[in-house]
Order: sequence, then C-alpha cells, then structure tokens
Amino acid sequence: MLEAVGLSAREITVYQALMTRPGADAARLAADCALPQAEVGGVLARLVRDGLAVQSGRPARYEAAAPDVALAELIGRQEERLSAARSEMHRLAQLFRDSGAAGDAGAVEVITGGAAVSVRVNRLYESARAQVRSFDRPPYVQRPAESLARQQRRQREGIVYRTLYSRDALAWPGRFQEDILANCATGEHARVRASLPTKLVLADDALAVVPISVDEPAVEAAFVIRAPSLLAALSALFEHEWSRAVPLVAGPRRAPDQLDQPDEKTRALLSLLAGGLTDEAVARALGWSARTTQRRIAALLKELGVSTRFQAGAAARDRGWL
Repeated sequence: MLEAVGLSAREITVYQALMTRPGADAARLAADCALPQAEVGGVLARLVRDGLAVQSGRPARYEAAAPDVALAELIGRQEERLSAARSEMHRLAQLFRDSGAAGDAGAVEVITGGAAVSVRVNRLYESARAQVRSFDRPPYVQRPAESLARQQRRQREGIVYRTLYSRDALAWPGRFQEDILANCATGEHARVRASLPTKLVLADDALAVVPISVDEPAVEAAFVIRAPSLLAALSALFEHEWSRAVPLVAGPRRAPDQLDQPDEKTRALLSLLAGGLTDEAVARALGWSARTTQRRIAALLKELGVSTRFQAGAAARDRGWL
C-alpha cells in the first residue's frame, strides 16, 4: 500500500526493518533484509531525504521516524501533486475544447469491450459541468455501488444527478439498499418507471453513452455520441420519460414539528410501492422475507386507513410522505 505515496518495495522493506532495529547501521540492515549493503546504503539515503529516517554518528547509524508523522507528510506531498495534475488536466481539456479539436473527434464513436465501456462512462461522469442524466436498468458492467463515492464527490462539486430507474433496477439484489438510498440521501433526484427503452448516460448536452444492445448479460459495446442533433434527441427522450415517472423519495424527512413523518424503512417501502414493484420485488430490494414484506405492507395500509396500494400512494402524498 505504501507504493501509493512513492515508496519502492526496497524502501518499504528497509524502513520496516529499521523500525525493529533502531540504531542499526547499513551492514546490520543489509543482513536483516538479505540485500547488498551498497544498495541498502542508497535506500537509507533516500529514506533520510524523505524524512522517514534520521542519520547520526560515525559510522552512520539510523533511526526510523514515526510513521504517523513521516507518512502523513508524504501523503500530503502526493495529494499536492495530484491536485496540480488535476488542475493541469482541466487546463489542457479547456485548450482542447477551445482549439475545436473536440468537434473533430467524431460525431458517433463505437467502443467495444466491457472494460472500455466502463472507462468511457467514468470519463463522461468526470467531464460533466452542470448535470448528469441517466436511464438506469440492468444489466451492469460494474457493480453499481462501485460508483457511489465518485457520484457523491461530483455532487459535492455542484453536479446535479437526475436518474430514472426501471423497476428491475430497484429489485436488483443489493441495488436499492446499498446504492440508490445512499445516492438519494446525498442529493440525487430519482424517479422510477416500469421499464426503460435503453440504458443512457448523458453529461450536460455535450456527450452521451448508449449501449448497442441492452439485452446481453453485460454491456460489451456502446455508442459514444457527440453529434448535437442526436444529443438533442436523447435529451428530449430523457425529459419525456422523466415527466411520466414516479418520484422516488428515499431517506427520512423527519422534522421536529413533523412527528408523524414515517421512518426510513417506511419511506423506502412507500417509494417502492409507488413505483409499482410487486411484493416479491420489494422483498428483494429491501432484503426482507416474503412474510415480513406482507406484514409491513398490511401495517402501512392500516396506518393510512386504506385498502389498496393506489389508495396508499394517494394518502401518503396527502400527508407529505412522498
């Protein structure tokens, strides 16, 4: 793991050995590490230079610096370099756009291979400057929750995420509990439709990725679209489907003066019922047994004083629960 802060395998080995033998010289450490003494001498010089070891006396002897101090400094330097590299990336990207090269890169590009599709989608997320709109439906190239940290970071940077989920997405094992609830809790605007015509990721009105086929076990080929006319059509398709979708409200909204508000599990259940999921799909999404699901639904209907799911949705909206 320490390679991430710029240490080589040899430097890590010698540093760890020095921790267990304070005051050792290069010869002693070379014997401990089964390395040539000349090589260990060079490694020790680098450790001293980077603040991981302290040299004293003649002949030279060494002490390991405290890792919580020395490594924290190395990590800080690495973060500064990454920040500088990110700034340079943005500068070059702007230069690329200003030069007009982006417009010559191809109106529609075909990419193949699940890994290549995943990489391109990740680049699309990072390129967004205002909003990301998505049609979310199975199957998935990567486990959906793997993108959670990136989306939350981008939302903190001011990027608006609007995601339209299919019922199958909500019922996908672990999807609702591990990913969708967390995204909504940090600001994602989410709605649900019974089905969606395709998978889609659209960054602003500048770039889109659409799979060539959505029926394969994994997305192995996709279109990368930059053509303005096609982007306008995809944007219109998204807004049309969005206007017909049911809002998916996740996470508690309890306020001090609203003590009758439902708890988080009840709100999640209401959202799934409003989305039209069956009892079986609700059970999969929430990780409940069939009996628990039926019991919770019956209790909810009783609390709302209704006898059908449709009436439950209307009553929940009247109370401000959805």
